[in-house]
Amino acid sequence: MGVCVSPAAGRKGLGLGPSPLCVRVGSSVCQQPRAGRIRSDSSSRGRGLLSPPLNEPHAAPFMLPPPTPPLSCPLAGAPVNEQQSRRRPLLGTEEPEPCVCGCCGALRPRYKRLVDNIFPEDPEDGLVKTNMEKLTFYALSAPEKLDRIGAYLSERLIRDVGRHRYGYVCIAMEALDQLLMACHCQSINLFVESFLKMVAKLLESEKPNLQILGTNSFVKFANIEEDTPSYHRSYDFFVSRFSEMCHSSHDELEIRTKIRMSGIKGLQGVVRKTVNDELQANIWDPQHMDKIVPSLLFNLQHAEEAESRSPSPLQATEKEKESPTELAERCLRELLGRAAYGNIKNAIKPVLIHLDNHSLWEPKTFAIRCFKIIMYSIQPQHSHLVIQQLLGHLDANSKSAATVRAGIVEVLSEAAVIAASGSVGPTVLEVFNTLLRQLRLSIDYELTGSYDCAVVSTKIIKEHEERMFQEAVIKTTGSFASTLPTYQRSEVMLFIMSKVPLPSLHHAIDAGKAGENRNRLTQIMLLKSLLQVSTGFQCSNMLTALPSSFLDRLLSAALMEDADLRLFVLEILISFIDRHGNRPKFSTISTINDISVLKLKVDKCSRQDTVFMKKHSQQLYRHIYLTSKEESNVQPHYEALYSMLALISIELANEEVVVDLIRLVLAVQEIAQINEDNLPVYNRCALYALGAAYLNLISQLTTVPAFCQHIHEVLETRQKEAPYLLPEDVFVEMPRLTKSLDHLVPEVFFRQSKISEVLGGSGYNSDRLSTPYIPQLTDEDRLSKRKSIGETISLQVEVESRNSPEKEERAPAEEITYETLKKAIVDSVAVEEQERERRRLVVEKFQKAPFEEIAAHCGARASLLQSKLNQIFEITIRPPPSPSGTITAAYGQPQNHSIPVYEMKFPDLCVY
Repeated sequence: MGVCVSPAAGRKGLGLGPSPLCVRVGSSVCQQPRAGRIRSDSSSRGRGLLSPPLNEPHAAPFMLPPPTPPLSCPLAGAPVNEQQSRRRPLLGTEEPEPCVCGCCGALRPRYKRLVDNIFPEDPEDGLVKTNMEKLTFYALSAPEKLDRIGAYLSERLIRDVGRHRYGYVCIAMEALDQLLMACHCQSINLFVESFLKMVAKLLESEKPNLQILGTNSFVKFANIEEDTPSYHRSYDFFVSRFSEMCHSSHDELEIRTKIRMSGIKGLQGVVRKTVNDELQANIWDPQHMDKIVPSLLFNLQHAEEAESRSPSPLQATEKEKESPTELAERCLRELLGRAAYGNIKNAIKPVLIHLDNHSLWEPKTFAIRCFKIIMYSIQPQHSHLVIQQLLGHLDANSKSAATVRAGIVEVLSEAAVIAASGSVGPTVLEVFNTLLRQLRLSIDYELTGSYDCAVVSTKIIKEHEERMFQEAVIKTTGSFASTLPTYQRSEVMLFIMSKVPLPSLHHAIDAGKAGENRNRLTQIMLLKSLLQVSTGFQCSNMLTALPSSFLDRLLSAALMEDADLRLFVLEILISFIDRHGNRPKFSTISTINDISVLKLKVDKCSRQDTVFMKKHSQQLYRHIYLTSKEESNVQPHYEALYSMLALISIELANEEVVVDLIRLVLAVQEIAQINEDNLPVYNRCALYALGAAYLNLISQLTTVPAFCQHIHEVLETRQKEAPYLLPEDVFVEMPRLTKSLDHLVPEVFFRQSKISEVLGGSGYNSDRLSTPYIPQLTDEDRLSKRKSIGETISLQVEVESRNSPEKEERAPAEEITYETLKKAIVDSVAVEEQERERRRLVVEKFQKAPFEEIAAHCGARASLLQSKLNQIFEITIRPPPSPSGTITAAYGQPQNHSIPVYEMKFPDLCVY
């Protein structure tokens, strides 16, 4: 029996209309299984029996030998009729087809036959590689068929998933991956749609293996660079699904870890696929960032759990060593590294919200780690955007617990250290203004005990937590300032100093006990912040480092009653003056025999420093003198005074400055010697010891032998007779003092006359050295709240008597006290009121009086004025010497005639 090919009823049997090809076997039709199920010898494995050669896509009609009908075919030898052929089920079913056209592989589309041929009979055999190569070649040769191949593979995969035939599912995904890697034609977009549909089907499955399989295929797809853009592709489902996988809570740890890692890899793939493509959905939108960033942080947060259960590094391979934490960190770094300027805000905001929701500010370890990753990952020019986001978040949490605010401030401090120089941005003062505002709020919270200034607070405020927050703000202020250039740092210091409440003519302070406490805490905290900013400040020009507006306010704080404030001011001044790192060498007060062991870094005083000292030296000396007189001084105060004197001598000294410093120290010695302020014994001994240590230092710096000899002699005398006047006995933990200092021998004092004599012989100004130093008191002392200045100031006014030229008699000194000053002020007010009343009466008189009265009044005043002028002229006009000699009057007395100027006779030479 032969087989003839006729264009009769092939397509009619399929319900597709006439076809040029039909297989007719005698008068009977043989029903065979579908092409995908037919197995033959090795040469035709995977293909239908009637398949034409692959290199001939349109084969001519051909003849086949008559096959033996299968025994299982119940329709063998039955006649063919149209009704039977029309009952053929749809393609893709497993039931036998009643039409010969459906059971012959040659009659199916070639791409379907090629797809079917890649599936083996046993799924454990894996993908048929040779047939896969043929399918790939066909897809490359006919790219217009690629979308149909993808649709058919998708149909098979969905069917296999529904039937739990997971082996064929893996084969289908492997085939899809190979087609994606090989094909880059313009038609790939439609194929990608089918691919993403299959990946989504796998991700929706509850089987972890299928989820991992779909994720791996998506990651491979994400690494492909497409040649043609896509305008309608959406990844919303994948972002949501991968984020959900990142939060997997599977019971088994190993499976849970794999699912989480797959979710992280999927998110990484989404980012890579969309972040640089403007035509794709914007992955930086908040709706996506709110899912991606928290998912990555969730896996970073569980680092300890993963590390505690991970296998030993010796047993695990390199791939197994990777944990979700490490993968999440790498993905987060990649995400932030790709962020543009306008996307930083959307990427940072979910981090802040995640830390708030999970209360991760209080331990602050994880928060600091997160922002270290952020700061090291973003571009350096974007650092200030992160800092501004943190500052805004700090303001938003201004009424949160102190531990939360302290955590945010600590993160700010770490971020500022990492940030590049000047990266705080153009609004530098806004940054410090925010920090100082938070500092003031914390002080108010500490004093009132409430976040909303109410009588009954809804939250319990702990003072030690607020103090901890204040210290964190101060530290952060210093961290920010360390990243700024010199000129911006100077502006910041001026800004902070302007916020310090000081009693002055233009700055009022809060009154009352609560106001005093608030002022004191604010002063201390702001001066601490200023000290942090000034630490490490290097400036070659002291005029720019300490301008008058800054120095005046800073020194006025040195006259406050509070000992802590005075100490902070001294420390701030020392940090400015010390430009060569000599401060640690003067941390303790001692009399060193050879200062060369200190290895001081001494530089010649520059011209700018000389100008600065000429302008501000007396102001500095005056405050040093007044600060040393304070009764509340303790050892740190004297150590700071010693350091300041020593650093001025090294950094800013010329001959004139050295002379003034010696005069100042001798005046300090006189304070302890005269003791007008009734200082305790410790304070007096400390002043003696301070003078001894400084004069010992300056004598070795000046290298004048006679000066050094005098200082050495006095020190030896004190060592023998009064060791309690030396720093070695005073500035120790248990000072060794005496009960009284009233009977000291003159040899234990440094004599100004002797020092003036020995230094004058070496070229120093002896006249200036012999003049005692006396500070000048100003309005600043009156406005400061120092007790010694607030007391009565006695001024002795000496008036010389002009009535006794033979003998000078001095009028008794008029003592001007507070009461006399008060009376003078009251009297001046009364005089002003009388003058104002007199002017009012004059104006009223000229407005209401008649004209004749006003004219008479003015005429009388005019005549009075003329008479006074005539008297003045008679007194002032004197006759010049007469050219003809003096006229002698009676009794031999010369008489001078008063000649008017217009009648005088001048010589001709005087006429011109």
